[in-house]
Amino acid sequence: MPAPDSIHVPSRRDWFRQMGRGIGASALASLLADEFSPRRARGADGIGDALGLSPRPPHHPPRAKSIIQLFMPGGPSSIDLFDPKPLVARYEGKPYPGVVDTLVPSNAGNLMPSPFRFSRHGESGIEVSELMPHLATCADLLTVVRSMKTEHLNHEPAIWMFNTGRITPGHPSMGSWFVYGLGTENQDLPAYVALDDPAGMPIDGIRNWSAGWLPPIYQGTRIRSEGAPLPNLSPAFGGPEAAGRNRLRLLAEMAEEHRLARPGEAELDARLASYELAARMQLSATAALDIESEPEETRRLYGLDDEVTASYGRRCLMARRLVERGVRFVQIFMEGAVWDHHGQINAGLRKECARVDRPTAGLLLDLHRRGLLEDAVVLWGGEFGRLPISENADGRDHNPLGFTIWMAGGGLKPGHIHGATDEFGYKAVEGQVTVPDLHATLLHLLGLDHSRLTYPVHGLDEGLISTLYEARVVEEILA
Repeated sequence: MPAPDSIHVPSRRDWFRQMGRGIGASALASLLADEFSPRRARGADGIGDALGLSPRPPHHPPRAKSIIQLFMPGGPSSIDLFDPKPLVARYEGKPYPGVVDTLVPSNAGNLMPSPFRFSRHGESGIEVSELMPHLATCADLLTVVRSMKTEHLNHEPAIWMFNTGRITPGHPSMGSWFVYGLGTENQDLPAYVALDDPAGMPIDGIRNWSAGWLPPIYQGTRIRSEGAPLPNLSPAFGGPEAAGRNRLRLLAEMAEEHRLARPGEAELDARLASYELAARMQLSATAALDIESEPEETRRLYGLDDEVTASYGRRCLMARRLVERGVRFVQIFMEGAVWDHHGQINAGLRKECARVDRPTAGLLLDLHRRGLLEDAVVLWGGEFGRLPISENADGRDHNPLGFTIWMAGGGLKPGHIHGATDEFGYKAVEGQVTVPDLHATLLHLLGLDHSRLTYPVHGLDEGLISTLYEARVVEEILA
């Protein structure tokens, strides 16, 4: 054991551990100049590139450049929001006439009609529930898919399916695939951003934006909508500019030496690239995420003047500012499984719709008036829907066989309804769209062919869409 007054000389490992504790202190070569970052030149296709985020050409001309996903965890009830079923009212209190053996919970009841009124809106006449009055004003911008089907009736596997194309965990999210395929136009902001709810993490937490077995550089970056967007983004202390530049130059040279001595370590490459991105974000992220600089009219449009809508509205406004600056994929999450209404669905749906309706409409209208909706796709929906029969007398259980999502934006038919469920809203019977079909369509809109976008893993060429599933681009919803 060394004497108390002995001098400890830190090892190289100690030095890099200390370096990694502060992003501001580790802001590497990119803040200075390209000549301090020799890693940028490697990997023409981006696969072997430590950054891997340089723009890459699509497979075919794209219809959109970015996607905003508004994910509603828990499973919103389609027949209470976007898929009216008047026949259910005629059979209220009677058993469902079909077979739903694998889905009926032990405390299931009989058919339960929606307590909410529907009306037609816009020139398209799309029917929207009274719970979404603001979104209803955007009916002519929407592409409503009433015939979704997924593979599992439990939350986690269904979320994994919707987000990664598999019912098992550990696979890359679709956002990671988008960035892997296309890179990003803006090297000063993350290519893939996740905006989670300050009230709590969504089901499955940070795994929602994981890169899985893709290189870690394609993982989503979690950005907070309250307080500092990223911890430790700004340097903890100042100092002369020249000294700061010399410190960063030294860090860059030592980090590059460290990396070159360890070729092929993707996690190390990703960590160092993240430090470089953090350096560039010191100059760009503050401006990109400064929603306080928005005009008062815009802030009201997103509902920032109402405590019920303010939190979700902040995230929607941040999403617009991010895609406006070239961010490829933005996910907005809500906490837990807030749309999982096994009971008290009347009160529960009213509460959640009140939180998201005005901000969602504000996002669509703002994107549209700025001309951004031509290049961005907005995707709204949960992992599945809900049954037309009752549970606990006033709730509904999960339904993976027929539910509704909607989209809007680049390359999609506006004011259009695709597909249908049966007369009771239980099963998709016309124009069925599977989750792999949805993924193939989103990739197509971004200019990517799902059959060509693959990555070698475990001796196989894997993609967002598993070889276990067939998938097609849903041409019927394309403009």
